[in-house]
This record gives sequence, structure tokens and C-alpha cells, in this order.
Amino acid sequence: MAEQSTQSIEVDAPPAEIMAVIADLPAYPEWAKAVRETEILETDEAGRAKQVRFTLDSGPVKDVYVLAYDWADDGLSVSWRLVKGQMQKSQHGRYVLEPLGADRTKVTYTLSVELMLPMIGLLRRKAEKMIMDTALKELKRRVEGTA
Repeated sequence: MAEQSTQSIEVDAPPAEIMAVIADLPAYPEWAKAVRETEILETDEAGRAKQVRFTLDSGPVKDVYVLAYDWADDGLSVSWRLVKGQMQKSQHGRYVLEPLGADRTKVTYTLSVELMLPMIGLLRRKAEKMIMDTALKELKRRVEGTA
């Protein structure tokens, strides 16, 4: 697996509210700018998304890919991996929520993406950082209701 990048942000909400936004994959096109469409292909016994098809359009970067999700029973983390993609060879990601008090949570996002076309490690890490930074800020705005 390729090297991972990690980034965190603090959100003014309890973990359950944040995880509810993360788990509401059909709503991603409403707040995650690059996500044009999501389709739940399979759910687990708890009704959570198990496999999801994403259509991504971020200007020059367009991709359609399927991710498989693994939801922690404690509601404090979710991880995913690429099942198939057009531009990606692999993707592994994870959100971990750490309560910091009654209504504050540290959200840590870890991501590793390997594209079909080779990319210099420095550029790949810079792209991952930009993806994570945008995703965390958009998640914070959505959860805190300032979108």
C-alpha cells in the first residue's frame, strides 16, 4: 500500500452528529463539491452503506469508482477501500472521531490514493493533503450548519 497522509480538524458537535453526516452518503453531492453523484450498491445488516459508487468531477479530475466501507460498532470510526475505479489503482481511507467534550470532536482523516498513472510521491501527498483539507472543511461546515 502507498504511504498515507493524515490530517485533523475540530468540529463543534458530538461524534454521533458527525458520523451521521459521514454515513449519509446520498447527501454528499449537496456539500462535497467534487462529488457529483453517489449510489449505494449494497448495505450491511445495520442498514449502513457497504459499497458505494461515486462520480467525481473536480475540473480536470473526473472519476467513477466504488468504495467498500467498514463501520466501527462504537460509532467512532469508519474505513474504506477501493473496489474498482477508472483512474485509481487503490484507495484506503479512514475517519476517526475523538470526543473532546460534550459538543466538540476531533476528526482525523487518513487517506492513501494510488493512481493508474504514476505520480511523484511529493505531488501525490500534496494532492492527498488538498483532498483531505477540503473534505474536512466541507464536513465541518455541513455538521456545524454553516454551509
